[in-house]
Amino acid sequence: MTKALVINALKAAYWKKKPAPGLMHHSDRGSQYCSAAYRALQASYGIQTSMSRKGNCWDNAPMESFFGSIKTERLHHYHFKTRNRAKQVVFDYIEVFYNRVRRHAKIGNQIPAHFAKQFYNQKQIAA
Repeated sequence: MTKALVINALKAAYWKKKPAPGLMHHSDRGSQYCSAAYRALQASYGIQTSMSRKGNCWDNAPMESFFGSIKTERLHHYHFKTRNRAKQVVFDYIEVFYNRVRRHAKIGNQIPAHFAKQFYNQKQIAA
């Protein structure tokens, strides 16, 4: 994983959601997340940085759970002929299945896209 990859991912996520300043972004201590360019981009968006403590895998448990799910449900025993095909399969899993079809026990067996829509609707009503 490169610095450019995480910078581009953060830019895409930011412009898609346009969060208010104060959003907290949690990551591990990978060099790409510690880079001056990435930290400067976070600061320019008003994003607060949060990082795992050194040697503490529990800080990143939600992502580790996700990686376990994608590997078990989609990637194990799959042999990709091209890098583009691998990207397509991962994109389909996340954007179509995981976020719009797969129910998640941690959010009351709801679909994440539905849960997020309810959350943002409630937030707008409260404002």
